Amino acid sequence: MLFCCSKLQGQSAMSLLSRLISNPSTKPPTFSLSFTLVSSLSSSSFSSKCRAAPIPAPSQLPPIPKRVPLTVSLHGHTWQDPYHWMRNINDPDFVDYLNQENSYAQAFMADTQTLQRAMVSEMKSRMPSKISTPVERYGPWLYYEYIPEGKEYPVFCRRLGTERRGWVERLLSNAKAGFGREEILLDWNEVAEKHGYVHVGQCRISPDHNFLAYTLDASGSEQFILQMKDLRNGYIVPRARVDRVVSLAWAQDCQTLFYTLADENQRPYRVLCTKLGSGITDDVLVFTESDSSFCVDLTSTKDGKFITVNSNSRSSSEVYVVDSTDPLSGLQRVHERVSGVQYFLEHHFGFFYILTNVPMKGSMMCSTEGYYLARCQVGDIQSTTWQNIFYPSEDTSLQDMDIFNGHLVLFLNKKGFPMLCSVDLPINVDCQRQMMIEDLGPWFFPMPSNSCSIQPGSNLDFTNSVYRVVLSSPVMPDVIVDYDMSRRIFSIVQQEEVLGVSSNAQSCSSGYELDTQQHLDHKKDENNENIELQRWKDFSDTYCCDRKEVISHDGVRVPLTILYSQKAWKRDQSPGILQGYGAYGEVLDKSWCVDRLSLLDRGWVVAFADVRGGGGDSSWHKSGSGLFKQNSIYDFVSCGKYLIDEGYVRRDQLGAIGVSAGCLLIGAALNMYPDLFRAAILKVPFLDILNSLLDPSLPLTILDHEEFGNPQIKSQLESILSYSPYENIPQGGCHPSILVTASFNDSRVGVWEAAKWVAKVRDSTCSFCSRSVILKTNMTGGHFGEGGRYIQCEEIAYDYAFLVKVMGININ
Repeated sequence: MLFCCSKLQGQSAMSLLSRLISNPSTKPPTFSLSFTLVSSLSSSSFSSKCRAAPIPAPSQLPPIPKRVPLTVSLHGHTWQDPYHWMRNINDPDFVDYLNQENSYAQAFMADTQTLQRAMVSEMKSRMPSKISTPVERYGPWLYYEYIPEGKEYPVFCRRLGTERRGWVERLLSNAKAGFGREEILLDWNEVAEKHGYVHVGQCRISPDHNFLAYTLDASGSEQFILQMKDLRNGYIVPRARVDRVVSLAWAQDCQTLFYTLADENQRPYRVLCTKLGSGITDDVLVFTESDSSFCVDLTSTKDGKFITVNSNSRSSSEVYVVDSTDPLSGLQRVHERVSGVQYFLEHHFGFFYILTNVPMKGSMMCSTEGYYLARCQVGDIQSTTWQNIFYPSEDTSLQDMDIFNGHLVLFLNKKGFPMLCSVDLPINVDCQRQMMIEDLGPWFFPMPSNSCSIQPGSNLDFTNSVYRVVLSSPVMPDVIVDYDMSRRIFSIVQQEEVLGVSSNAQSCSSGYELDTQQHLDHKKDENNENIELQRWKDFSDTYCCDRKEVISHDGVRVPLTILYSQKAWKRDQSPGILQGYGAYGEVLDKSWCVDRLSLLDRGWVVAFADVRGGGGDSSWHKSGSGLFKQNSIYDFVSCGKYLIDEGYVRRDQLGAIGVSAGCLLIGAALNMYPDLFRAAILKVPFLDILNSLLDPSLPLTILDHEEFGNPQIKSQLESILSYSPYENIPQGGCHPSILVTASFNDSRVGVWEAAKWVAKVRDSTCSFCSRSVILKTNMTGGHFGEGGRYIQCEEIAYDYAFLVKVMGININ
């Protein structure tokens, strides 16, 4: 992902362990992936002069694909789709066209080779030769990961830890077990060398630590196969091949593994369980979800007592539980599904703690939106009334939770700022009045006041009182912090090393000011006395990170984060790029990315627009999805205009960045205001939204009806037609320079979407401008690219070099 480096395979590796062996979130992941707009934002002040002439272009002309006339009609509307034939990726003409586009892109970028090599060298020079995660105890073992020197991918390892026994017992025990000897559990590099591609989906360690179950994609198609490894001898457990496996969960007997299977459209819809040593024919079908708008996910409660089968649409959920000590005892449903009602649960000593967006019958009602915390006894699992613990306040929303033997961890958001707190367990619930979070005696975790990103660690040990997180911001490298919830103190475990760049936190007097109150009024606990000794290294003396609120077309304030070098940036003269996403309620990643320095040090501005449709509370998502999708587009355009009007970015040098569904946002904005943007980069782009949503055979289409609308419904068709990037390309005018990157094996967003859009841009717009619209396709990769540590440097340098060239900046 451009400008939001992959922490899994890229520079940091700070959160490798949490992403490989655990899903710390209680909520299962989502499965991601008259038509006149209100002209409240005038574009007349921006130059309409053709900007392609000064951009060096190759002597060869862009390829011209064949056109096959096709007329589509629905609800009285008719449109043409002459490139619909590209939907057949096995058509030799289509493969030939992609190869021609790759050849043209190579010729277009030929004069940037020196710049690309310089940027790759810069990026590599900032990398430590070896990066690793700190160890994390899980049972008697210490688990960790590292990327070996010169390698692309991580290695997952463990070694025995020191147990809490007498030193003689420990010495004898460790001598027998080989204490300190490193065991390699999974080496991604070996898989990549064998197959040319590697993507590990989930990893799950059995409760007795003897087996590792994981899912592996070796082609980029996201057709994950199930692998089980016996960690006692290092061999893969022989069994018949199982394809399209998505999620995993071990039972307490350490012999039974539950897994989900996806259908042909990549929708996880079945749960099966298998016994070690059995064949695929012996696997038992546990659950089938017949509703095509629901996906099934598996998790284990933190204490391991239950396995949860979560069936979720984008707006509703239904949860079943399995007794992990008796895995074949059958399912128990927690509560029947109700449209618009979501709930997720954890278990703690006879109680299910439930995160839900709707209070249950018989409880006090609350007018605020968002999640509520409730609970019920295990014996009352099918009760229609849950005991509500607390409600959110008007400006604080509850996002997620984690649970331990003595503590409940809550993920909160207050006015756009993420927060974490812990509450001591058990909780004494006052049923006579509506309780707020302050009534639970929470400890709010001290954090940097400007932290933009909080990622939980794996936090596997239910008995632990220490909670580990990864904190990051645009100017602060990833820092791993342990919060001791019993003593209410914290310690910095490790911070990402950046070579060749000096930070401003070498002394205890520097660093971020700690926001100990986290925007809430509470007294500083005496146990927080160590705060003054803990400092986060950052680069805020060198790079400035401004946070603004931009007024959108309807008066709504949109958060905008602006990053630039205090030395290299020049008011009204610097080029800039604006990134957005705005879909699925996902928070835009604004964490640290060391490769970004190659742009910042050249005077560029990098900005992040948190438009509606993205993360925040539920109302922020709803107001930028479905029939309200245009709000997210207006938000993005308003932020771009703000950067120029306030002098952050030169008027004719603003670029835009989109990834996957974020390209829908960018593509629509380019159509509305092509003169506002000089260039854009669209990566694995979702651009042909209307035709894709009309094709139920495509992966995730049915699920996306809830996010973007169902074109079979007239009002929703008209809404989609009003902004769809493919249908609204301006005719005959100039067009910004665009780099479009796609992957041939992408199963989330078809490679034809990028190809169709580029071909239509060439058809519709200025012939000079369209020569600087290039398409680069990875003919072997999938939606997530290849993403190795050094490969990523080359990909990002290519993107940066494109921006430098098309902005008219001297590439030398």
